[in-house]
Amino acid sequence: MAASKDKRRDPKVTLALLWGEQEQPRRGPKPTLTPERIVAAAIAIADAEGLDAVSMQRVAADLGVTTMALYRYFPGKGELVDLMADSVLGTPPEDIGRLEGWRAQLTAWARACWALYRAHPWILTATAMRRQLMGPNQLAWLDAALAALAPAGLTAAQQHDTVLLIIGHIRSLAQQLVHADEEGDQEWNRLAGEVLERHGHRYPALAAAIAAGAFAPQGDDPLDYGLHRILDGVTYLIEHP
Repeated sequence: MAASKDKRRDPKVTLALLWGEQEQPRRGPKPTLTPERIVAAAIAIADAEGLDAVSMQRVAADLGVTTMALYRYFPGKGELVDLMADSVLGTPPEDIGRLEGWRAQLTAWARACWALYRAHPWILTATAMRRQLMGPNQLAWLDAALAALAPAGLTAAQQHDTVLLIIGHIRSLAQQLVHADEEGDQEWNRLAGEVLERHGHRYPALAAAIAAGAFAPQGDDPLDYGLHRILDGVTYLIEHP
């Protein structure tokens, strides 16, 4: 079986693109495009219609150029998506490091990260958990989180694991938003209610939880509960090494 196109990607090319170290086109007429302009057009499409709508053909059409013109800058969609993700992340807010204490800094970091996932849901797919080369902005976010934890007294591995726990929580919430369907949820709730009316005696704890509003919409930011519990656990670990 032939290898997929993604597997044939050259990581050196992606790395050069992410860090602005690629060779500039030398042949043909003077370029009218830049990688930044191409990335911006692709981000606009992804924000409006989702990542699946992004293709080399579609981006070229929106820019008013031929598809081949884009291939002078990007070997394919995979490399383009890598730069889209790094570009849209930007750099972490500078004021995070000025907050008092590791917990306040990490809370602000998580909220800023969560805001990005909510504003650009396609980031979830673009940064799927895989072996991925990270660009300068992605590394800046990781660096900011580790800097917040550095004075806390954790080992380097514990710091990294804490960041992974928080980003995992954020990505889990983002996944729920991606698949949110209010009309479908209402129908599911109606059918589930009918089932529990007939069989609720078999699941008394679940029936009681539902009756008490366990599955009702909550007014709080969905990030808060899980984030605070993670940070509570980290606080305990710091205080009881």
